[in-house]
Amino acid sequence: MSKAELLGAIAGLNRGILASPGDRKRVAALTTDVEALNPTPDPLAATDKLAGDWRLIYTSSQALLALDRSPIVKLGHIYQCIRPQQQRIYNIAEIYGVPLLEGVISVLARFEPLTQQRLQVYFERSIVGFRQWLNYYSPSQFIPQLQSRRPLLALDVPLNDNEQQGWLDITYLDDDLRIARGNEGSLFILSRV
Repeated sequence: MSKAELLGAIAGLNRGILASPGDRKRVAALTTDVEALNPTPDPLAATDKLAGDWRLIYTSSQALLALDRSPIVKLGHIYQCIRPQQQRIYNIAEIYGVPLLEGVISVLARFEPLTQQRLQVYFERSIVGFRQWLNYYSPSQFIPQLQSRRPLLALDVPLNDNEQQGWLDITYLDDDLRIARGNEGSLFILSRV
């Protein structure tokens, strides 16, 4: 089994939204095979590979995929932007649907390395707003706004990071693909932007 086979298997699944139970089983098996070939056994030490903006190309997270089930809005691209030097993660989901009501849902978190593969993630803020009010064009352009702590024209809710936390295992990392598994059993496959 190879990385190319895994990418081929998820290509038509719209990040997992269109995955049947058979598709999910096949992707799970292919993912396990690819993880066994992980070229970066200590991904948290490989900050040059880990850092950057990653686009979600597949997930088994039903909570995340549920964002697409609304009849009014649909889920656009989902990004996870990692800044290892600051120990920060920015999760950004683009929402579209009704014209001029395109939105962004962002969750900001800090992390602590627990092992060579595992991050403890503490969720600190949730921001929901319209793209035009936030002047949002891309994750790399938006993150400096989030880092500045200036007030945003959005719903900006502080989260209790003692209660809102989880872990993430990075099980595969190369120059353009990252596979991770979360504490709720979810699988995340991301490609570098």
